[in-house]
Amino acid sequence: MENPVKKTAKKITKQAVEKAPDALKEKAKEKLKEKAEEKIQEKTQDKAEKASEKLAETVEQNATKAHDKAADAKDKVQDILLSVRDKLSMVKEAGESFQESISEDESKLKSYREVKGISNVKNASNLKGASDIKSSTKVKSLMDIN
Repeated sequence: MENPVKKTAKKITKQAVEKAPDALKEKAKEKLKEKAEEKIQEKTQDKAEKASEKLAETVEQNATKAHDKAADAKDKVQDILLSVRDKLSMVKEAGESFQESISEDESKLKSYREVKGISNVKNASNLKGASDIKSSTKVKSLMDIN
């Protein structure tokens, strides 16, 4: 149900439009056109402003995400570099200890006089035979140990 005041206002407006002179009708149409153009322009500008704001927010969010990912990547690279540094220090220490062991071995080398020759090798006559093995009578027993 329409409000009686609105109903009456509509009737009066229709009668006024019908009875108005043509020049006034033309002015009203022009005014209506101008108002419509202004409204369309305002709505378009509002939509453009909203789109611009949304774009700015998206750009800011993407920049923040990119910065965060760059920071994460930096941390990962630093961790990797630290682990490589630790491994290289271990390799360096192993190399140093290897070098020390080689230098110690060099000082332990015997001179040519200390190297054993053929005369030091046992021959068949110097080897012990079956006659040199102890018999069970020569092995000490529990009584002999006092």
